Formats: sequence, C-alpha cells, structure tokens
Amino acid sequence: MSKSKLTVYLAAPRGFCAGVDRAIQIVERALERYGAPVYVRHEIVHNRHVVEALEKKGAVFVEELDEIPGKFPVVFSAHGVPKSVPEDAERRELMYLDATCPLVSKVHREAEGHYATGQHIILIGHAGHPEVIGTIGQLPEGAVSLVETAEDAEKIEVKDPRNLAFITQTTLSIDDTIGIIAVLKRRFPDIHGPRKEDICYATTNRQQAVKAIAEKCDLMLVIGAPNSSNSRRLVEVARVAGCPEAHLVQKAAEIDWSWFDGVKTVGITAGASAPEILVQEVIGALRDRYDIDTDEVSVTTETTHFKLPRALTA
Repeated sequence: MSKSKLTVYLAAPRGFCAGVDRAIQIVERALERYGAPVYVRHEIVHNRHVVEALEKKGAVFVEELDEIPGKFPVVFSAHGVPKSVPEDAERRELMYLDATCPLVSKVHREAEGHYATGQHIILIGHAGHPEVIGTIGQLPEGAVSLVETAEDAEKIEVKDPRNLAFITQTTLSIDDTIGIIAVLKRRFPDIHGPRKEDICYATTNRQQAVKAIAEKCDLMLVIGAPNSSNSRRLVEVARVAGCPEAHLVQKAAEIDWSWFDGVKTVGITAGASAPEILVQEVIGALRDRYDIDTDEVSVTTETTHFKLPRALTA
C-alpha cells in the first residue's frame, strides 16, 4: 500500500540558541575539569532530553543548594537566579559557575540601573517562571511589580507615574508584549523602557520563522518542553498566524497521529532548548508513515556566540 503524501515545512532558525548552547557547554566543561558529580541548581535548560544526557555524564540536578551534600561545584541555570543564591553558595563555600544567559543578565543590569535612579520597575513576564523569579530577585522586595497581560497593565497602580520603568522576560510573545507595552505607555507616558528590546534575538527569530510558514500549514508541531516559555509561545504564535492546529510535543513518541487526519501540510519547529536530534526523530516518524517532501524556510541566519566563564577557559 503506497503512503499518502505529506509536505513538511521546517522553520529556521529553530532549536538551540547561543545561551542554551553556552549553558550546556558550561556543565560539560565543569564535568571535564572537576569530575563528577557537578551539581546544577534547577534544570540547566527546560528540556528533559538535555537534562538526562547531562545526568549520564555525572551532573546532578537539585532545586536548592541545601540538597548538595558537601563542597561540590555547582552551576546556576541559564534562566538566572536571585542574588540570594550566589550569596548562599558563598556562605556554604561552594565553587559556583553562573550559566545565566548573557541576554538575561542584560535585563538584570537594566533593573539594577532603574532601581539605582529611584524608579519603580514593572516587569512584563510570567509568574513563577525561573527567569522572572531571578530577575525580581536582583532587587529588594517591592522594587518590582509583575504584569502578565494587557489587562494587568490596565489595572496596575503605581505611586509615582513619572518615576517608572519597564523591563521584560526574554522569552515572551513579541506581539503580546507590544500590546502590553502600548497599554503601559498610554497610561504612563513618562515610563522608561530598554534602549534595545529585552525579548532575545532567538525568541524573535523563532517566532518570525513560525509566522513565515503558519499559513501554509494544516498542522504545526512545536518540539519543546511544557515548562519552556519560548516553546509554548511558538504554539500560540502558530495559531494566531493562521495555522488551524498547533501542538507542543517533547518527542516523536508524544505525537497523536489522529492530529494528521486530513492533513496535507505540516510545519515543524523547536524551542530554543530543544536539540536538533529531536527534530530529526520527528521527521523520521513522519517518514515511516508518509511519503514526505521537506522544505526548509529560513528567515535569517544566526551567528551569535557567547563566551564561556573564564574559570573554564583559563
């Protein structure tokens, strides 16, 4: 029986960004230099495949430093941590490596700069996300107010509307964030924003790539973890941009093949913490069932590279 035809549009860029690549390298280099175990506070990036691969090499993942049973090296995740975490590591005399993405660190410095000039800070982001917890934790309690939606922006009350600044999580939906910023600027005309937008280049590029193929696709598969903010945004972007059905899957085994009933074109992308091997696994699963024709649609080429900490290169 011949296989039915399926056109597969591959979004590019997709998958690992420079910050994720750097964070994984930091753990791998630390294991090479110091030997196992190397402890990692929180998932280094939001992807179980990556975490399990590092565990096999000797990394041990913990949620808090008090879970580390001695003076072992510890790596802080790419999402960033509150200032209290390195302070706690120093009290415990732990050697630590900070794998915070440099673009997240940029937001931290912006927050500190605004606070130093006496401005109250509105952070646009998702409550409970590690990046948001880390950013709020750069400053004393009460210095930062969190806004998640345009509705929140309409309701938020501030003491001094003329002494106000906003910053954003790096992995948000570009379009949603523009709407929230518009509300804040309308309500608080004197609000200060970042010189360059906080949403990172990789989030922006992956969303633009999805927009470029969404209208051509009957179905979009986004490969990424359910706790990955940038991956979940890609699902939302696909739907808004004209793809009638979009789903987040961590790997090929999670695909519900009933989604493909009547489907002739499928788009594939991957969040910034999902390795390309998972994309190829999904393509392989499609090839087993369909006669597929693949077309990679690229909106830009990424050349960003971040240096490793000096402690690992000296």
